[in-house]
Amino acid sequence: MNFRIIKTVIAREYLTRVKKKSFLITTFLVPILFAGIFVIIFLIMGSTKERSQKVAVVDQSGFVMPYLESTDRITYLDFSKNDPDSLKNQLEQFGMDVMVRISPLDTVKKTVSVQSYSKDPVGVDFSTGLSDRVENAVEDYRIQQYGIENLKQIMQDVKCDVKVTEYTIDEKGNESISESGIYMMISLFLGIIIYMFIAMFGGQVMSSVIEEKTSRVVEVLISSVKSVDLMFGKIIGVALVALTQFLMWIVLTGFLLGVAGSAFGKDMLQNFTAGSESVTQVTGMSPEQMQSLGIPSVQDAMEAEADTSAAAAGQPDELTVIINTLSNVPWVKLIIAFLIYFILGYLLYSSFFAAIGSTVENEGDAQQLLLPVTVPLMIAYFVILIAFQNPDSGLVVWCSMIPFTSPIVMLARIPYGVPDWQLILSILLLFLTFLACAWLSAKIYRAGILMFGKKTTFKDLWKWLKQ
Repeated sequence: MNFRIIKTVIAREYLTRVKKKSFLITTFLVPILFAGIFVIIFLIMGSTKERSQKVAVVDQSGFVMPYLESTDRITYLDFSKNDPDSLKNQLEQFGMDVMVRISPLDTVKKTVSVQSYSKDPVGVDFSTGLSDRVENAVEDYRIQQYGIENLKQIMQDVKCDVKVTEYTIDEKGNESISESGIYMMISLFLGIIIYMFIAMFGGQVMSSVIEEKTSRVVEVLISSVKSVDLMFGKIIGVALVALTQFLMWIVLTGFLLGVAGSAFGKDMLQNFTAGSESVTQVTGMSPEQMQSLGIPSVQDAMEAEADTSAAAAGQPDELTVIINTLSNVPWVKLIIAFLIYFILGYLLYSSFFAAIGSTVENEGDAQQLLLPVTVPLMIAYFVILIAFQNPDSGLVVWCSMIPFTSPIVMLARIPYGVPDWQLILSILLLFLTFLACAWLSAKIYRAGILMFGKKTTFKDLWKWLKQ
C-alpha cells in the first residue's frame, strides 16, 4: 500500500463530502429536529391534559363503589340500580363514556370480576387504575372477614423494604459502594453507540463505493490509484466525515437544548414536577385519591425517605451510591478501550461493506450479501443483555474474545471488571482479524469494482478469494 496515495484519497473523500450542500443541510438541520423533538415532548408531558371520562358503575358486590373516588380525569358515578345490559347500550343517552360492571361477590374465592364497556378503547391507564382500586376493596373485605382487630394496620406494620448495598473490594482490600444498575446503563449505552457507529458509517462506505461504481468514476480512479489504496482511503475518509458530522450534532444539539432550557425550561420543569396538579396529570389521581389508596404525596415521600435514611444506620442514600459507583468506573480504561474498539471494529466491518459495495450496482442487490455481515452485530447486541445478568458467563466471555462481536460485548464487560490479559488478547485478536479480513476484502474489491452487468453471488466471491 502507498500511504501517500491513501492520504490523498482520504483528503479528496473528506473535502468532497463536507463541501456538499446535503452535508451542510443535514449537519445543521438534524440538531434542530432533535432539539425540537425534545422540547415538544417536554411541553406535551408538562402541559397536556387528557380528556376527562365519565364512568357509570354498576356495583353488584355492594362494597367496591366507595373505593372508586373520582379524579380530575375520571368521574365515577353510581348506577348500581340500573340494569347493566340495557345501560351499556345507552351510554350516550346518559352522557357516559364507559360502563363498569362489578360482579357479585364470589363467596368461595372471596373476589369479584370486573368488566368495562365503551364505544372506544379505554386505555391501559384506565384499566390499571380501576384494577388497583378494586383490588384494594377486595383486600380490605378479606381482612375484615378474619375478625382480628387492627389486622390491616398489623399487616402494614410488618411490611418492610430491605435494600441491598453492594460493595466491591479491590486488590488492596479497600471497600467501595457500587450499583449494578449503573454499570448496566453504561454498558448498554456504549454497546448501542458502537453498534450505531459501525452500522451507520459502514453503510456510508458501501453507498459511496456503489455511487462511484454506477457513475463509472471508479474507472478513472483505478487508472491512477491501486484499488487497495482507494478502498482504504475511502474507508478512512468516510469515517472522518461521519465523525465530524456526529460531533457537530452533539455540540449543536446541546447548545440548542441549553438555549431552550434557559428560555422556558425552568417554568416547564416546575409545572411538570412540582405540586399536586402535575402529579394528577401523570398518574390520573388526585392527591386525596392517592392518599386514600395509601400512596404518599411527593412531599410526604421526600419526608419519609429522609426519615428512612436517618433511621437506617450505615445505609447510604441513593445519590451517594450513584456518585460512588460512577467514581469506581475505570473511566480511563473504558475511554481508551472505546476508542480502540471503535476504530478497529469500524475498520473491520467497513472493509466488508466496501467489498460488498464493489460487487453490486445498487443497494438493493447488496442486501443478500449483507446478511452474514450484520448477523454478528445483532448477536453481539443480544449478548450484552446477558452480560448484565452474568458478565463472566462462558457465552459473554467468548463473545468478548471473538473479533466479530468483541467491539460491542467487551465494552459491556469492562464496567464490571475485566482481567487485563483478556482485554489485551481481545484487542490483539481483533487487530489480526482486521488485517486478514482487510486483505480478503481487498481481493474482492479489486475484482468486483470493475465488474458490471452481472449479479454477484457467494460463489463468485469465493472464486475471487481463491485467485
